[in-house]
Amino acid sequence: MIFRNVPRSLLRVLGAVFLCAALVGAAGCSGKNSAPAATTTSTSAGTGASTGVEAVPSRSGAPTAAPGWAKGRATVRAAALPQQARDVLALIDKGGPYQYRQDGTVFGNFEKALPQQKRGYYHEFTVKTPGERDRGARRIVTGQGGEFFYTDDHYETFKAVLR
Repeated sequence: MIFRNVPRSLLRVLGAVFLCAALVGAAGCSGKNSAPAATTTSTSAGTGASTGVEAVPSRSGAPTAAPGWAKGRATVRAAALPQQARDVLALIDKGGPYQYRQDGTVFGNFEKALPQQKRGYYHEFTVKTPGERDRGARRIVTGQGGEFFYTDDHYETFKAVLR
């Protein structure tokens, strides 16, 4: 095997670089923080369900539709997440190192709270909860299409993270 003697951490970084390059080419964006900030959405009756498609300002300032995976779903701007979640997003961008051995493992989506995809499409990362002795309930789940989701109730509900 060609990568037999390459350290795992280097392979992860290289994989992240190739994935980023593929996403940049496919999406036509210019970098990891190029996604525009989102406007606030309203939700219906406290259910967390979005009441409509969120307008997201484009680089030119004109509103555009939210990314396809965020349409019809509750959203949150990355800047509005708890600091611990923003720290995890930065680690994901860097390719680690992660605090928990489960970070980066496949998320099965058994709850079916995220769009259905083949197994291995989603990966989960722990967002530390202050005062918790274990991993707590907060997670960031990433998709191979570049999407990010946040849950603070251990997979019961998710918000699409707009970066």
